[in-house]
Amino acid sequence: MQFKNTREFAQKLDQQDILRTYRDQFIFPKVNGEQVIYFTGNSLGLQPKSAQKYVDEVMNDWAELAVEGHFYAKKPWWDYHERLAQPLSKIVGAKPSEITVMNTLTVNLHLLMVSFYRPQGKRYKIICEEKAFPSDQYMLQSQVRFHGYDPKDAIVEIKKREGEHNFRIEDILATIQEVGEECALLLIGGVNYYTGQVFDMKTITKAGHDVGAFVGWDLAHGAGNIKLKLHEWDVDFASWCSYKYMNSGPGNASGCYVHERFHNQKDIPRFEGWWGTSRETRFLMKPEFEPMPNADAWQLSNAPILAMAPYLASLELFDEVGMDALIEKRNLIVSYLEFVLKEIDAEVESTFEIITPSSPEERGTQLSVFLHGEGRKLFEYLMKKGVITDWREPNVIRLAPAPFYCSFEDMYQFGQILKQGILEKANQLSN
Repeated sequence: MQFKNTREFAQKLDQQDILRTYRDQFIFPKVNGEQVIYFTGNSLGLQPKSAQKYVDEVMNDWAELAVEGHFYAKKPWWDYHERLAQPLSKIVGAKPSEITVMNTLTVNLHLLMVSFYRPQGKRYKIICEEKAFPSDQYMLQSQVRFHGYDPKDAIVEIKKREGEHNFRIEDILATIQEVGEECALLLIGGVNYYTGQVFDMKTITKAGHDVGAFVGWDLAHGAGNIKLKLHEWDVDFASWCSYKYMNSGPGNASGCYVHERFHNQKDIPRFEGWWGTSRETRFLMKPEFEPMPNADAWQLSNAPILAMAPYLASLELFDEVGMDALIEKRNLIVSYLEFVLKEIDAEVESTFEIITPSSPEERGTQLSVFLHGEGRKLFEYLMKKGVITDWREPNVIRLAPAPFYCSFEDMYQFGQILKQGILEKANQLSN
């Protein structure tokens, strides 16, 4: 498609967009009385209008039924979390039995590492990516210290090449081969939070298994954003937050995937709790733990119903639309945003460097842009003008045009605001 950096062209793309009506199903903040251009769905998705209804339903059931809501609410609370498994399984490419929802992301990764980080003898090392998201770094360091190892020795980071922004698959595979039988676990972010690079999870998972390691993925920036086939790729485990691309609300409940080959194992290392025991015998209060025959065996406590209600509301939208349609629009709108950035870059003789890979197979919704010659003042200008974006040191803005609610006209309008901000700064300097 031959793009044009005009409002008329952007509006034409919006008219052709089969997802355009979903924009009206989300609530946009306002700046100076105007609806914002929202680029931070990779940090916190917008609120679906239906979320309030789902929360109110729980609140009303609590008010009218109290404890009886566990069994007699419209959506009984005792099995509320099970309603999320089917739609989530389609989003991450798994069987419903391999999905559960509980806790928050880092809590779940810690719990899953009880099962999948089992250092023994010379097999004790963990491979992760260089400069992983800080929470993952802290988690891995504390885990290896808990097992008596020095993080400097036990954690092996895959490095980027000098002067390059993204990881090369050949370097990842070489590191796996080099660590070899010393590797107990690979745990990597499926989409790099800083650059937006999507890793070849299928190839990396196989390479990890080939050296005898478990392989897990932190999908905080992957779930609801990219095509995932966790079961087909033979991934051992994964977890993700729900408040970014899946629009469930701040700090909300986390999804987990555990491959079915680990189900029905009473002797697998696992921290256990009441909600993970068999639903048929749970209320008999037996002293012996009888694991659920699915990923729910990793549950500990009663499901946080008020947290899951807006998640369920959002998942119903995903179920209506499907990941294929979201990805088709994602590819087009990100490509158009890339085009607009390059057009503005040429017009103002600035230097923007898009550090996200250019191939659609290696990126999702996010474009990370290095603002050479500009700075935080430009970011602050954008925010004051109602462009909600994200700043990362030293000089990067992250732009994530979520396909559910961002429009092509947003991309055009952003370009005009960006251009004006650069020109105003240049005029101030010249005066």
